[in-house]
Amino acid sequence: MDEVVRREIILDNYQHPMHKGLVEDDSYIKKNTNNDSCIDNIDMMMKIKDGVIEDIVFDGEACSICTSATSILIRTLIGKTKEEAEVVLENYQNMIHEIEYDKEILGELNVYDQVYKQPNRKTCALLPSKAAESILKESEK
Repeated sequence: MDEVVRREIILDNYQHPMHKGLVEDDSYIKKNTNNDSCIDNIDMMMKIKDGVIEDIVFDGEACSICTSATSILIRTLIGKTKEEAEVVLENYQNMIHEIEYDKEILGELNVYDQVYKQPNRKTCALLPSKAAESILKESEK
């Protein structure tokens, strides 16, 4: 991916994140996640109905990588079954950790395929996926 395009996508999703703002609705599962080494602290809420992710929202304070990754990840996951979402999350985490992954599954999340070059940013990029993964596990209970 062209470096200019990559930067534009990340910056746009940081400055204008989609699905930002929590809701008052008990049908959502809420998780907080944070990064001990920086300001990243986000709350994520996910609504799952009949095994399909109907909605995800988030709020909090986070750096450009974490905020933009949250915005893009949410758009990627909405409408997917829990199983499909788990595949996306596994591939995304593999990409960040430089493990074999399916690029086709990730779509716009591929903008983070160079995060490994800045190891201290890996945690920022992984926070939203860890929150989503935690919510999916809790929904199975």
